[in-house]
Amino acid sequence: MATNSTSPAAPSSLGVMAITLLSVALAVGLPGNSFVVWSILVKMRTLSVTALLVLNLALADLAVLLTAPFFLHSVARGTWVFGVTGCRLFHYVCGVSMYASVLLITAMSLDRSLAVARPFVSQKLRTKAVAWWLLAGIWVVSVLLATPVIVYRTVVPKNNGSLVCFPKYGSARETAFHLLFEAITGFLLPFLAVVASYSDIGRRLRARRFRRSRRTGRLVALIILAFAAFWLPYHVVNLAEAGRALAGWAPGSGPWGQRLHLARRVLITLAFLSSSVNPVLYACAGGGLLRLAGVGFIAKLLEGTGSEASSTRRGGTLGHTVRGAPAPPEPGPAESLTASANPLE
Repeated sequence: MATNSTSPAAPSSLGVMAITLLSVALAVGLPGNSFVVWSILVKMRTLSVTALLVLNLALADLAVLLTAPFFLHSVARGTWVFGVTGCRLFHYVCGVSMYASVLLITAMSLDRSLAVARPFVSQKLRTKAVAWWLLAGIWVVSVLLATPVIVYRTVVPKNNGSLVCFPKYGSARETAFHLLFEAITGFLLPFLAVVASYSDIGRRLRARRFRRSRRTGRLVALIILAFAAFWLPYHVVNLAEAGRALAGWAPGSGPWGQRLHLARRVLITLAFLSSSVNPVLYACAGGGLLRLAGVGFIAKLLEGTGSEASSTRRGGTLGHTVRGAPAPPEPGPAESLTASANPLE
């Protein structure tokens, strides 16, 4: 990520806010996402496409949260003690996770759009090989897109003698490039795809009058909205800073520069909460399943559609079936079409 809450000394109120938000993110996110991973790997009978995407999203969130203690230490001590390697590594992990999260959310939207627009094509593509190739591609692209974080991040001394892990650019053009690159590839383009997908889904569902599966549909919609709510303000500040750099203003200079600087430090701390909120959203989307299924409610929420079950028996499995578990009945043509065309399963 372009900047972080470990930037030069903040007023004590901002430091307290950063410590509070990071602590909340850790307290909620680490056990919550660990529970999601356990539920999908242990409690699910078969792994659907949505379950695989949610599993990888939880792993990306866990990776970010594992770096939070280092940032907490830095904010509390007022100095960075983990060296240049730690500075670049921890921020790089956050950058990779940010890209992986937005690409996984985009993949969820495109998957659901394809299920509505081309139900039989979607059914054929929902195989183990395609799913894992897609996930591998998402992680490889995320690793590559986050590379500028390593290039521009370093440790610099502050006026009071303490150290700070901070982005260092060689020119205004480099500043604008990195901020624009991150905003466009990490938010703008993926969310244009998300909006286009859901617009197409809504139009086709209204035309065909399909009945939606409300629980899973609400889950994906909440994930998308939460990610947008936490990250949109951060990228808006990035775009504003990029514009100032192109206009010749030094970072943090002038009243507006100072306001943007402070805003970014608050917003990047808030962004850590995006890695802890998803388990809460799963509980909200699960509704009565939490009372009925107990610790297995996430597995029930993410159970695969009938079309996925039938593709599993044809040899292109998306996951595994627990030994001894009964296989679901083979859907007829009408049932298979409805399940495949339903974007909210």
